Amino acid sequence: MIELLSATRCIACNLCVKACPDHVFEAVENSIPVIARKEDCQTCFLCELYCPVDALYVSPLRDRDEPVSEADLADRGLLGSFRQRMGWDRARPKGTHRDTSYRMFEDDKVKP
Repeated sequence: MIELLSATRCIACNLCVKACPDHVFEAVENSIPVIARKEDCQTCFLCELYCPVDALYVSPLRDRDEPVSEADLADRGLLGSFRQRMGWDRARPKGTHRDTSYRMFEDDKVKP
């Protein structure tokens, strides 16, 4: 289940909104998206895979809503860990943590 959308890491690219097959996220004009329908999350990890800045955490073990600590997840190396295990990190330029030019869809606007 989706557990975290980090307001400090998110760049409002809305790739999670577009990637989620269950419409768990909702885009917010001039802001970052929100987790609008957490209970609909089927733990497919697509949002976490497509997030270019590791702002999301999906837990494969949780099935109920409990608070999580972003600092704890970051300290344990869990933000972006699924993406790394799947080999998606190889698409990032070496030495960068946040690739803000990443595009998933043709109509995505690249933020400066």
